[in-house]
Amino acid sequence: MISDVTGVLLAGGKSRRMGEDKRFILVGQRTLFERSCAVLCELFEQVCVVIAQDSPSLQANVPVIRDIIPDCGSLGGLYTGLQRAQTQHIFLAACDMPFLNPDVIRYMVRLKDQADMVISQWASRLQPTHALYGRDCLPVLEEMMNLHNRKIQSMIGHPALRVRVIAEMEIRQIDRDGRSMFNINTPADLEHVRSVHDADMGLGS
Repeated sequence: MISDVTGVLLAGGKSRRMGEDKRFILVGQRTLFERSCAVLCELFEQVCVVIAQDSPSLQANVPVIRDIIPDCGSLGGLYTGLQRAQTQHIFLAACDMPFLNPDVIRYMVRLKDQADMVISQWASRLQPTHALYGRDCLPVLEEMMNLHNRKIQSMIGHPALRVRVIAEMEIRQIDRDGRSMFNINTPADLEHVRSVHDADMGLGS
């Protein structure tokens, strides 16, 4: 298991586009929260869950932490995870990513000494909630929150940070179809993910 990086699961609970709390949506026999948390617990000796200040508490076998600074979305969750972690680096994942791939995560963790931020990219889109961050990101995060800039992607061009982008081609060498990059924001996304899961399990029509 990985001892020098903390797995941080974002489980804020605000799911406006879905119309229901994504954390408790089932894919197969497990909720999205259970699926994501299980992968992080498989990989990392230390794991914590970060929730929004107004979220109902989750039943988890790992520490559950509320955002230090409210109403900052994923940026606030990242800041809280980095502040609370006892390691120099964290791997941040969102609980709405049902097919997290341990091999992809291990690959990214191995690059931690090359950059302050190791972030994946798929279909030309950066995935800030599937990324590794070092504690040197904290001053930049504080600066962004003071400027009311909540877009984690804005960190990419910051002159104080070394950034390593994991391109789609690199991910495909480990995860050919990029399933680890799937996330669920809408009912259509959920339908697609469930169809992929069912096909994998031989449950398709």
